[in-house]
Amino acid sequence: MNYRRAELKDIPGIIMLEKKYHKNSISEEDKPDGFIGTFFSENKLKRLIEEEKSLAVACDGDKVIGFAGAVSWQFLKIWPVFYPMIDDLPNIKYKDRVLSIDNSYQYGPACIDKDYRGTEVLPNLFECSRLLMKDRYPILVTYVDQNNQRSFQAHSRKLGLDVVKQFEFHSNKLFVLCCDTSRKTPGSKGIQ
Repeated sequence: MNYRRAELKDIPGIIMLEKKYHKNSISEEDKPDGFIGTFFSENKLKRLIEEEKSLAVACDGDKVIGFAGAVSWQFLKIWPVFYPMIDDLPNIKYKDRVLSIDNSYQYGPACIDKDYRGTEVLPNLFECSRLLMKDRYPILVTYVDQNNQRSFQAHSRKLGLDVVKQFEFHSNKLFVLCCDTSRKTPGSKGIQ
C-alpha cells in the first residue's frame, strides 16, 4: 500500500470513488457503511492538487483505493456554500484557541473503497493528510453528518478526533470534530 500526495493522474480514480460512495449515488444497502457528502469536480480536484497540494491518496499498486481532502479556508472562500462554516469558526474553541481561517483548515471528504475499510488504510491515509498540512495549520476541523455513524465512529473513536460542537448546514445535522495537527495519528505506521 502506498500513501502520498495526489497527482493529476489520480483524478479518474478519485472521481470513481466519489461517484460510488457519494450520499446521492450510493446504494441504500451500502449507506450504513459510510458515505461522503461532498463531490469535487475534475476542475476542483486539479486545483486542490496543483494549488493547495493537500489531497492525499491511498493506492494499492496503481489503483486509487482512498483519498482524503484537506483544504485551507482561504481556498474555500471562493464558494458561498462554505460561508456558514467559515463564519462559525470564531464560535469554536479548541484546546484554548478560538478558531480562525489562519489557525485551522478543513479536512474532508475522506473516502475509502469498501474492500479496504476496517484495515490500516484509514489511519495511514489520515496521517498522510495530516503531514501535508501540519506545518501550515495547528488545528484540523472536520464536519461529519450525524447520519453517517461509521464515519463518525472512525474519526472520533479510531482516529481520536474530539467532538467540539454540532452544526446545521443546508438542513444537515453535523458533528464538528477537531484535532491538534502536531499529534501523530493513532494506529498509523510507516508514514513520513
